[in-house]
Amino acid sequence: MITLEEALLRTAAQARPLGREVIGIDQAGERILAEAITARGQAPRVALSAMDGYAVREVDLADVPARMPIAATIFAGAASPAALERGTCARIFTGAPVPDGADRVVIQEIVRTEDGLAVFEERPSGGRHIRSAGSDFQAGAELLQAGRRLGPREMVVAAAADRDRVCVYLRPRVTVLSTGDELVEPGRALEVEGTIPDSVSFGVAGLVHAWGGQMVRRQRVADVPSALEAAAGAALADAEVVVVTGGASVGERDFARAMFASAGLEEIFTKVAIKPGKPVWMARAGGRYVVGLPGNPTSAMVTARLFLATLLSGLAGRGPAAALAWRDATLATPLGAVGPRETLERARLVDGRVAGFDNSDSGAQAALAKADVLIRRPASAPEAAPGDRVQILDF
Repeated sequence: MITLEEALLRTAAQARPLGREVIGIDQAGERILAEAITARGQAPRVALSAMDGYAVREVDLADVPARMPIAATIFAGAASPAALERGTCARIFTGAPVPDGADRVVIQEIVRTEDGLAVFEERPSGGRHIRSAGSDFQAGAELLQAGRRLGPREMVVAAAADRDRVCVYLRPRVTVLSTGDELVEPGRALEVEGTIPDSVSFGVAGLVHAWGGQMVRRQRVADVPSALEAAAGAALADAEVVVVTGGASVGERDFARAMFASAGLEEIFTKVAIKPGKPVWMARAGGRYVVGLPGNPTSAMVTARLFLATLLSGLAGRGPAAALAWRDATLATPLGAVGPRETLERARLVDGRVAGFDNSDSGAQAALAKADVLIRRPASAPEAAPGDRVQILDF
């Protein structure tokens, strides 16, 4: 067995981007930028009104009350208006271009109109309510760096840069193979004696999406060598990453690694000195990655978060470090002593502190809905008390 740290280092060493492609911005949500996005032009292109009101020359409000003819009405999207003549004003709306000569927009709430005139009874104070040309960003400005995920806010910025196409990293395609004759699709387990719902593959598929991968398919495979080998070959043909759940122990019907033997399995690591999840493994086969996860739900999700998320994050262009953002936190509840293997304990954040769970069984599933962090505890660590500092990772 190797240590958790060594297994993570080996995973990170494999986690390099697969390649890049240029796609339309309408398809780019949640993708990872392979090239920085720079602005095609400045924003705003011209000075714009930030409020509904009246564009004026400041000098014309030196003496109030002041009455001015409304020389024009300007809406957002209008062509550049004529320059504002001295002693006149323009009715203007938010986002409309400000006429040359105007240096203030007076909000409509303090202006009244009568007989085609705007009446300013007091000198305005505060901001001028004009967004100057180029005040947001200049042409050529780098707005988003390579490696940035295009989340909702980033998509606004990318579109504001006037880019209709962006260069992003390829998403790793993933197939999940669930082994175990006891597994059936959810909704059937109560009707078929001796079976349980295949829950792990759904969790793994969700993790794949969260860390930049693209699911090809989930597939349950019977514990029959010929069926397993056929499924392995098909998965390697259409996915960069194949995840196998179950079949990684030492039982008579555990075929997880053997099913890839014909593709020339090259081990990256096998068995890690952690609890839960010791049977986790990673290898290359036919130029693809294979990640073997335990069959127990908690063990599978803990190891998937550690190793599969790290691999996918790197392959998708975010970098493996994005998946390994460990941080310190304060315990809210006591924790028992740790055995000879480094331990990852499910926990939840409560008012900024970390609280563990009473049930730490690797087959327990209900607590997964409440667990939002993992606590990393060294091998042979003594009992921990409330107030002690621990290392955690978002789960």
